[in-house]
Amino acid sequence: MTGPAPRRRLRTRLALLHAAFAFGCGVLLLAFVNLPLISTGHTTPVDGSDGAQATSNLGELLRYSAVALVFIAALSVVLGWWIAGRAVRPLQVITSSARAMSADTLAARLRVPAAYQEFAELADTLDDLLRRLHASFTAQRQFIANASHELRTPLTVQRTMLQLTLTDPHATNETLRSACHELLELGEQQEHLIDALLTLATGYQPIDRWERFDLAEVTRAVVLDHRAEAERRGVRVHTVLAAAPVLGDPRLAASLVTNLVGNALRHNVPDGTVEVATTPTGRLTVGNTGPPIPAAEIGRLFQPFQRHGTDRTDDTGGHGLGLAVVAAIAQAHHASLAACPGPEGGLHITVDFSPAP
Repeated sequence: MTGPAPRRRLRTRLALLHAAFAFGCGVLLLAFVNLPLISTGHTTPVDGSDGAQATSNLGELLRYSAVALVFIAALSVVLGWWIAGRAVRPLQVITSSARAMSADTLAARLRVPAAYQEFAELADTLDDLLRRLHASFTAQRQFIANASHELRTPLTVQRTMLQLTLTDPHATNETLRSACHELLELGEQQEHLIDALLTLATGYQPIDRWERFDLAEVTRAVVLDHRAEAERRGVRVHTVLAAAPVLGDPRLAASLVTNLVGNALRHNVPDGTVEVATTPTGRLTVGNTGPPIPAAEIGRLFQPFQRHGTDRTDDTGGHGLGLAVVAAIAQAHHASLAACPGPEGGLHITVDFSPAP
């Protein structure tokens, strides 16, 4: 019952303001009309006598003026209340619509008559906000569903392996040892997934402390860490690392470079190449050979749990979070991110950090 109170107070203030304005105008109008009609100091003859009596019409004018002012005041209050009610009616529509909305009805839109242009602009602004909230809630639900699926799959495999091993009457030390190794590998995959999710959540948060660091040194360390993987996959890595002093979080920047280089190695072809470069302006470039990727598919790959050409499973060992982490960290650094298909397949990705002064 407390919802309409602010609207009623606004309506009352508008009505009283209109009434005061109309009453003031009425007073001025009556004053200008009545002043010329006031007659004082004239005399009229008295019947049966030679004398005269001074008369004035001021009292009569005042009585008629008082009646007129009371009528004007009452009429202005009624009209002011009616006009104010029509003026704030769109607010009631917007308030009622907003109160009826929930997380499941954010797709609904506020309807305001076009005649109320100012309120229509407010409704459009709120509709834009609701549209963004709806997209955010939808993406959040999809993310939770995807994360649950990614975490449930290895847990199901682990439970199945343990059940088969425990119920096998001919299990030997070798089979038990093999099952333990496989369980360790699955646990490591889950650990990588959880680390990626934590990095993704951290990347969406603003950076608390900006530091000056050399992007080239961070990139060089990441490339050295991936040297063994590159040799195992038969991929050649070429680097051109010019000094690139930038501002940001070096830990998050290292995670960004790690995901870019790791993706470039995993999503490659036999005897392929990876090109990594930094420039003094703070630009990081990572390109690779690989399967052709349509330009229309690139934007989707930067969403969580999205893979090229597959839905859930592939043979690269990834979870579809690498480029999503890159996009989140780039956003936290206010860095521009661009990607385009490589001339020989694969992706060519550039990230422009803010150069340090």
